[in-house]
Amino acid sequence: MITGKNYIGNALSAKGNIEYKTFNPRLNIENQNTFIEATSSEIEMACTLAERAFQRFKTYSGKDKAEFLNAIADEILALDDELIKTYCSETGLPEGRAKGERGRTVGQLRSFAELVAEGSWVEATIDTAQPEREPMPKSDIRKMMTPLGTVVVFGASNFPLAYSTAGGDTAAAFAAGCPVIVKSHPMHAGTGELVASAIIKAAEKTGMPNGVFSNLNSSGIEVGAQLVKRPEVKAVGFTGSIKGGRALYDLAAQRKEPIPVFAEMGSINPVVILPEALSNRGNTLAKTYANSITLGTGQFCTNPGLILGLKSEDLSNFITKLSEEIVAIEPSCMLHPNILGAYEANKEKTLSQPNLNVSADYTSEVLPNYAKQAITTVSGVTFIENPTLHQEVFGPFSMVVQCENVTELEEVISNLEGQLTGTVIANDKEANNYTGVISALQNRVGRIIYNGVPTGVEVCPSMVHGGPYPSSTDSRFTAVGIHSIKRWVRPFSYQDWPNHLLPDELKNENPLGISRLINNKQTTSTI
Repeated sequence: MITGKNYIGNALSAKGNIEYKTFNPRLNIENQNTFIEATSSEIEMACTLAERAFQRFKTYSGKDKAEFLNAIADEILALDDELIKTYCSETGLPEGRAKGERGRTVGQLRSFAELVAEGSWVEATIDTAQPEREPMPKSDIRKMMTPLGTVVVFGASNFPLAYSTAGGDTAAAFAAGCPVIVKSHPMHAGTGELVASAIIKAAEKTGMPNGVFSNLNSSGIEVGAQLVKRPEVKAVGFTGSIKGGRALYDLAAQRKEPIPVFAEMGSINPVVILPEALSNRGNTLAKTYANSITLGTGQFCTNPGLILGLKSEDLSNFITKLSEEIVAIEPSCMLHPNILGAYEANKEKTLSQPNLNVSADYTSEVLPNYAKQAITTVSGVTFIENPTLHQEVFGPFSMVVQCENVTELEEVISNLEGQLTGTVIANDKEANNYTGVISALQNRVGRIIYNGVPTGVEVCPSMVHGGPYPSSTDSRFTAVGIHSIKRWVRPFSYQDWPNHLLPDELKNENPLGISRLINNKQTTSTI
């Protein structure tokens, strides 16, 4: 049941007087539920509870945290049709997408449960003492990862489940031993409250401390700004725009005690199509990429917003075919009128730039909140000289850059901002002749794809979802997969501590049976 209230720990609270509703973009009407924005006192209480909870939660075993994570997954599934219907009413997305994202969310929670139940993720490292070493004795030093503290997670507009209330950031933080305060996204506050209720039920069933989770409503930026400034908060997770992520990053840096902000922001995901591949399968590629550009109305952070190739008749034919294919696709609904408005504004700004050609622009009438897709093309020189063309247009939009030669292609890539992904389309052995192009692309992205499309992010240990700024604020970390837990921990060493006082992960007898690095040898042995 949706109440419109905030979860301050396990208690519902609605002390504020700022009210708002979510919006059904497909029906073009407001949804019925009213939500109450969190007040400063409620924010303070959530942070105080989280700090208290951390003192206990950080000591919980991996098996305890695994039980909690699996219980969250079970409670989300128990929400059943109510969750799916609410998701669809707040996003305009189809039921299949809602169920798919729910499955991904549940899968992420269970993968982190498996990780912490096994336990080796803490990277236990032991260097035993050498008291006879000359000229100085060597101390016994032992290291492992330890949680940072309270994490604030900002819900994402385009993934109400997988990147929001119980999404990857929250699951990773719980796995690390960190309490979480979610700043719910106003576009899907009902979905967020339902998932929050599932987390609270799971916390109570598994004996988690009150305050291990809170969910705060917010109609604008004020609640998020207050949370980032709170001294109890030790890290931030964000998925969204460059403007929003950078604002949080700057706020966190200005604190008396600066804290890390792990923000996944903008990306145009360049695709390089090499000549032989273009010549042999240009029409097929055009159809594939028309579908990729318009998938989910282009509302993915991995949408292919930039296609790069060497100027030729084959590239001209590809542009023509891509343009034909993309206008043949029926437009679809965007998540919210505000997102449609931003898309149209950014699209118009791009279309107004000099020396840019519009190859395809859907011109027929569409329903309210439906986006009209477009394809544009520019020369390599024009692209290099105009940074405005480098910016993301979030929606069903892509630009083809026609480069005069390989040198110019490499220069175009080198002038790009950091990206989440880069793609190389090539025939067999063709890539061997473009090592400079591929090297330049590797320097600008977090993941490079061969003969595929960037849309779609597999949740697995090898996935890197991050990249050089501004695709993310720290390219050393991923926001997807079990290794994303590393964002919420820090290394900590014990020197010359008695064995009985050490954490189980570092004790001589290795009671958890985890894999550890002992005197530079990876082993599960005892000492």
